[in-house]
Amino acid sequence: MNTVSESRSWLDALKPYLEKEALIALLLGISSGFPYAMIGATLSTRLAQDGIDKKAVTAFALAFLVYNFKWAWAWIVDGVRIPILGRLGQRVSWMIVSAAFVAIAVANLGLSDPKAGLLFTAYSAVLLGFAGATFDIVIDAYRIEVLRPDQQGIGAGMSQYGWRLGSAGAGALALVVAARMGWEAAYFVCAAFAVPAVIAVLWGGEPARHREAVARKAINIGESIVGPFKEFFSRHGAWLVLLFILLHKIGDTLANLTLRLLLEDLGFSNDEIAIYDVGVGFWAFLVGIFVGGILYAKLGLKRSVLLSLFLMMISNLSFALLAAAGHSNWGLAATIGFENFASGIGGTVLVAYFAALCDLRFTAAHYALISSAASIVGRFLTGTTAGAMVEGMGFFNFYLLTTVVALPGIILFWMMMRSGLADSSIGTAATFDGKPASST
Repeated sequence: MNTVSESRSWLDALKPYLEKEALIALLLGISSGFPYAMIGATLSTRLAQDGIDKKAVTAFALAFLVYNFKWAWAWIVDGVRIPILGRLGQRVSWMIVSAAFVAIAVANLGLSDPKAGLLFTAYSAVLLGFAGATFDIVIDAYRIEVLRPDQQGIGAGMSQYGWRLGSAGAGALALVVAARMGWEAAYFVCAAFAVPAVIAVLWGGEPARHREAVARKAINIGESIVGPFKEFFSRHGAWLVLLFILLHKIGDTLANLTLRLLLEDLGFSNDEIAIYDVGVGFWAFLVGIFVGGILYAKLGLKRSVLLSLFLMMISNLSFALLAAAGHSNWGLAATIGFENFASGIGGTVLVAYFAALCDLRFTAAHYALISSAASIVGRFLTGTTAGAMVEGMGFFNFYLLTTVVALPGIILFWMMMRSGLADSSIGTAATFDGKPASST
């Protein structure tokens, strides 16, 4: 009887992942992930094989900066109607256009010859960054609007699964094709990774929740620019919510982006890093994503977010313990496994929470603003101070500090829960026909 009961419980847990909206989120994630691979690992490999100087290769990472500024033009996706295609719906038409833009940008990068003109290749990489960021704006808006409030956790998890598949799949396919047919062909073939998102919107159609929100109060160009800021900051406690968004990931970002420095300092070999950091970490992250979706559904928004924040803080402490233990494969496996498991949970439930903060009239602009704010402080601190802090205090004390730095975000969210602000600050994306979804 216990075996039958356990089988049913597992089947019940899997069912939400097989719903139409969740599968749409998976397709969207696949398309969202591949431009990153084309700008990152794939382009770096190509430049290295063409004999380009290492300093020039690493400088191409600046193309990713475009993603941090996508909030600046996200309002266009909400407020500008595309001629002719606009009849299909605001989100569907923009998805088709942005997918075509990404595919063309990928092909253009493939046609560039780094040996003949490195500057043109750089411009092409930035163009792809802009196209990919625009694609992301549309994908995030569509995912949030096509999912019901109770599906946001599962949908966020499926989107992350898709992102991993898209980035890893495109990167691997590019290497295989390039080895046989050249880099131009590799980029042309990988441009097809934009198609899953188009299939998703043609399958799902224009999100009913977005249509209804706009029908209740139509927005013009001016309103699409000013409206997202006006609406968000008119909410009770908006500044505290913004403070939480800015603070919540500082400790986690500082810890993760210095991990490879720690492993090098402890004398781990490339093989050990590949097995434990990449191998164990990858599977632990996938399990964490799955568990995160279940926790969001079972515990509700508030408790699952608070739990994820606590787990991510403990993962920082595990880095300190590894630094104290020294070279230990078991210690590395446990640390990496737990950290990626916690990150999978956190990534899922926090993405769902940020989706809940959006107003359905301004989903594209709101999510672009929130996601940019969520990463900018941690990245700035990591890029400007992390290395100096490690040199000044050592890895053990540094990771203890990142653990302490994670506390303000946890305390602030706990206060938001206690005061009711976590409920009152959410937007219409977290409501069923104007009624708040359960966020226990």
